[in-house]
Amino acid sequence: MVRRAGPAGELHAREVPSPARREVWILTPSRRALVLGSAQLDAVVRPDLEGIDIVRRHSGGGAVLLEPGGVLWVDVIVPAGDPLWVDDVGRAFHWLGATWAAALASCGVEGAVVHEGAMRRTDWSPLVCFAGLGPGEVTVGGRKVVGISQRRTRVAARFQCVVLERWDPSAMAAMFEPAVLPSAALGDLAAGPGVPLGQLADAFLAQLPV
Repeated sequence: MVRRAGPAGELHAREVPSPARREVWILTPSRRALVLGSAQLDAVVRPDLEGIDIVRRHSGGGAVLLEPGGVLWVDVIVPAGDPLWVDDVGRAFHWLGATWAAALASCGVEGAVVHEGAMRRTDWSPLVCFAGLGPGEVTVGGRKVVGISQRRTRVAARFQCVVLERWDPSAMAAMFEPAVLPSAALGDLAAGPGVPLGQLADAFLAQLPV
């Protein structure tokens, strides 16, 4: 297990080791950052934002707002051929979601559900990661608590997992150009886990398959 702290852009730029091996990285952003998915356009972000890094990750999905001290960010590296490797890109998330659900249960959080179906979209999901629900992601009470994206090559998969301490839809919506915002409110599509993030990190590490 590796712990790293720094600007989100530097943490996202960290390369998977070669040769690839199974690793877990707990990453701590030192500055506020809005992380865009690989296919998102820069033009969706308000140009007048101050005091925030605008970062792009190599994995897909919508944007994630990282607040220092308010996010649990865990990357899991799985090399091709590892017992945890699954060829099917969608099903490859399932074991990881189950690990997060078990970690939440061990912290006393009841009712965690792993989504094993197709991507569920909302009007906001093209913009905001936590407004949609993808394979392996975890909900509690119908609200998304664990977001997961994946960058895959022939040699390894890099799963990027994020848990927010709290969900602030107004702060999230304020990141984008008004012209691109859906007419419906962002609302309570997500939630924090309701337990300290450090406790959840330890529980996740304890639940990881050997």
